[in-house]
Amino acid sequence: MDVGNEIGFVQTYLPQHIIAIRLLIAAVLGAMIGFEREVNTAQAGLRTHILVAIAAALFTILAFEIFHTIEIAGGNGPQADPIRAVEAVTAGIAFLGAGAIFRAGGGVQGLTTGAGMWLAGATGVATALGYYLVALGVALLAVLVLAALRALAHNVIDPRKKDLG
Repeated sequence: MDVGNEIGFVQTYLPQHIIAIRLLIAAVLGAMIGFEREVNTAQAGLRTHILVAIAAALFTILAFEIFHTIEIAGGNGPQADPIRAVEAVTAGIAFLGAGAIFRAGGGVQGLTTGAGMWLAGATGVATALGYYLVALGVALLAVLVLAALRALAHNVIDPRKKDLG
């Protein structure tokens, strides 16, 4: 199969409906993580986390689709390593996350947002690979950690933060 030389629908290794379902699940799980950020901060929230999760899922799906379109002929033909694409997705999301981190006064802000975006990307990768339960579990764990530790920080560690948002 010549990649990109066909007009119309490209035949894929994964059925098209499975690809669509995986992208949709990545969007929902990214939204779960982003919703907590959206509600509690003015930084990257719902839309950002959804887009990061979908992008990570799409890059991962495309990497494995490309892998399956290249014929590996015992070292004589082209070699494909889909892990490189996953590494590139990770690096790209880390770049976005780093952009959310900045110094303000004597402290650093945006670390949790950056980590959340990185996690949304990892959730997208897991979803794209079909690890739905792992991705769902991680997204739920992320929301629990974000919410529980925010409550702990605001009510126990520094009650003055309640008034600051």
